[in-house]
Amino acid sequence: MMKKYCLLHISLLVLSIFLVCSCKGESYSNAENENFIKKTKAKKIEEVVSLYSDYGGFNGALLVSHEGKVVFKKGFGFANLEWEIPNQTDTKFRIASITKPFTAMLIIQLVAEEKLDLHKPITTYLPNYPKNNGEKITIHHLLTHTSGTVRDYESELPINKYPDRYSLVELVKQYSNLPLKFEPGEKFDYSNAGYLTLAYIIENISGKPYETILQENILDPLSMKNTGIDKHRTIIKNRAYGHFKGFGDYFNDDFGDMSAIMGVGNIYSTVEDMFLLDQALYTEKLLPKKYMDLIFTKYILDSDYGGYYGYGWELMEKPIGNTSKKIETIGHSGSMRGFTALFTRIPSSNSSIVFFNNTGRAFLNAMTLAIIGILNDQPYDFPKKPLALFMKKIIEKEGLEKGILFYKEHKGFEDYYVSEQELIVVGYKYLQDENAEYAAEIFKLSTEIFPNRDNPYDSYAEALMTLGKNKDAIKNYKKSLELNPNNNNAVEMLKKLKKISN
Repeated sequence: MMKKYCLLHISLLVLSIFLVCSCKGESYSNAENENFIKKTKAKKIEEVVSLYSDYGGFNGALLVSHEGKVVFKKGFGFANLEWEIPNQTDTKFRIASITKPFTAMLIIQLVAEEKLDLHKPITTYLPNYPKNNGEKITIHHLLTHTSGTVRDYESELPINKYPDRYSLVELVKQYSNLPLKFEPGEKFDYSNAGYLTLAYIIENISGKPYETILQENILDPLSMKNTGIDKHRTIIKNRAYGHFKGFGDYFNDDFGDMSAIMGVGNIYSTVEDMFLLDQALYTEKLLPKKYMDLIFTKYILDSDYGGYYGYGWELMEKPIGNTSKKIETIGHSGSMRGFTALFTRIPSSNSSIVFFNNTGRAFLNAMTLAIIGILNDQPYDFPKKPLALFMKKIIEKEGLEKGILFYKEHKGFEDYYVSEQELIVVGYKYLQDENAEYAAEIFKLSTEIFPNRDNPYDSYAEALMTLGKNKDAIKNYKKSLELNPNNNNAVEMLKKLKKISN
């Protein structure tokens, strides 16, 4: 009896201890659960983005917030590849066209002060603007890319290679009198020049430089201490350098002057500062609510992105992970030499995803969709492995034959992706290293994988020519020209080979 009593007593004692402990822990369970969920999401985000970084698809900084709190932030790769200075969350990146939301905000602040009318002709505020265009264009048209103004002054106009020698007035003069591409308000057509005009209006009406009013009206009120106007001559601490990828290697990009794109793409920032802006947009720190609503209204279908454009913002539905479900987002992308950026806000959950990248091309949208899936506890895609890159690793370790065999055996696997461009790049890497034999075999492989594309035959012919196999080179140049009659390089090389053979 004593034994049974002790067992019963011990069992009851254990149960009571469990209940007491459970009760004591109940007040902490929500916080602990929230922390666990945050860590889980952060771990998943890091896993996905790290793979993209490992595969050469991302080099920069990332910040992710959810329900108003930062759940993940980290730098990947290098801010300066020469010195191997790592990217951090306080690294300052050129944010390119994410400058436009700042310009739109400054304009609407002037509207709120009753210094501007969105629907009056811009000649009201710029008396010297050519009337043939200025009487038709309104600030609303400029903000929504519906003005008909030339798309990109840098490619369409003869701007001097020293743009910092131009004043804003001089730059506007170079395109303001050109014929409009369509009647203002007729359709959406992204225009950098239109936002340059908005910067000109801001300076003309405020009586201050764009940089000054940006500082006073946005950066100072939000304590965005690591954001400002990018000037190539100024020493800016923690500034990232732009790079690009060619033949599989990274190179320094031209560190160009940004003063020619005032209000268009001349701001630098950090992912941490962008979170400050994101949170402020839910408040009235910068504008009363009725004016904030003006900014985030869907005005015109954005044909470039399949969503709508507000005042300086892209408004669109994005997939949640790899599901068919979609969620409303507000954001903007940016791209310029050596830099890409993507800022995505999800108002329904007070979430944001900020990507800044300093190696040109990057898979920012694919990573953003995966993160949206993670934040919403939905399935998402991992990056597929670049087959050409893995083939190159096999070649370096086990030789050319095994590398090519690896490619052929894995080209149908779901976890690898096949890219004509990347396969060609690997071939040129060997050609650049004066290993034409390896290059020729890789280019030959590319003609087998992509038999209906002209570039593989053109590249294969180049390697064959380097090896002195001119007859085979001629054959492949002719094949390339057959597939693409506009391949001028093939035409020129065939002329050269004909002279050599004669």
